[in-house]
Amino acid sequence: MTDGGQPRRPRGAAFLLAQVGAHASERFADRVQRLGLSPAEVGLLRMINGQPGRSQQSVAVDLGVVPSRVVVLIDNLGHKGLVERRTGATDRRHHELYLTVDGEQVMMDMRSIATEHDDELLTALDPDERAQLTGLLQRIADQQGLVPGVHPGYRQATGRRKPVAPGK
Repeated sequence: MTDGGQPRRPRGAAFLLAQVGAHASERFADRVQRLGLSPAEVGLLRMINGQPGRSQQSVAVDLGVVPSRVVVLIDNLGHKGLVERRTGATDRRHHELYLTVDGEQVMMDMRSIATEHDDELLTALDPDERAQLTGLLQRIADQQGLVPGVHPGYRQATGRRKPVAPGK
């Protein structure tokens, strides 16, 4: 078979994962832009929604970024009326993060967007193949020590990268 006049060359799995991942990230960014949000902001909303009352510090640790990066994101979400900071119940020096009513509505909207996103990207697969692909990708993510639910783009945006063990 040919591809634009050139013989089709098989691609390695890592290349295909990167190619599809970059495409998926770009399409997701386009979708969430409709809500006036960036993918990083959506990820942060999801983290807060999953664990209301968590501190900015704990979010920074989970994301692997400097706390000032989280402060900027939270400030932006606060200005948009989606997140509120509350003084910590046990330590007044720490702020607890909560979604506002508008933030909760955005999360409901995001569920629809995420479903639409998955359906478009995985349209070539039947439900069993989708489940198989998800399981295989989860095994790879677990083996690589990726933090569940945290996109590596947070670290790249701050210039911090997870160290790789020698020989990998």
